[in-house]
Amino acid sequence: MTTHLDRLLFAQGGQCFFCRKPLPKAEASVEHLVASANGGTNDDGNCVACCKALNHLLASKSIKDKMQIVLNQRGHIVCPDNVSPQPNPAPTVSPATAAPKPTPAAVNGASTAIDLVQSDLKKRGASRPRKVSTLTSTIKALLKQQQKPNSDAEVANLIAELQKRGKVIVSDTNVTYKLG
Repeated sequence: MTTHLDRLLFAQGGQCFFCRKPLPKAEASVEHLVASANGGTNDDGNCVACCKALNHLLASKSIKDKMQIVLNQRGHIVCPDNVSPQPNPAPTVSPATAAPKPTPAAVNGASTAIDLVQSDLKKRGASRPRKVSTLTSTIKALLKQQQKPNSDAEVANLIAELQKRGKVIVSDTNVTYKLG
């Protein structure tokens, strides 16, 4: 008997709906676009297959919040568990406009990473992450794209440094910005 998850994976070509990377069935789960908790149905038009970690991240958020998370990733969704560790295609950037690589002289690499994150957040304008969890995944994706270390502790330190500099204000799980 074909399961709901089997049908979704088949329809999606065996790929995660969000990042389009191969998704083994053992790592897959059904994500309701309109969450069940918000009245969403189990029909195929409301469900997609994605990794379990991303499903957990999206949880029972509203469709608006889910769309914001996807938009914040700017077309480069990185599933939280990196189910299929394949390199993301390098962005098409000319050497003249490429971001500078961090120097070993930077204090714990934080100085250049902070500048990179701050610059990216400024560019995002009104589409900046509004939740700490989304900000965390956005920073991780940015650092991964730039081939920089991005452990949870390093990302937490970057957010703490942004707070210390008065660029980010965290209240409970919400984030506001004063980037200037």
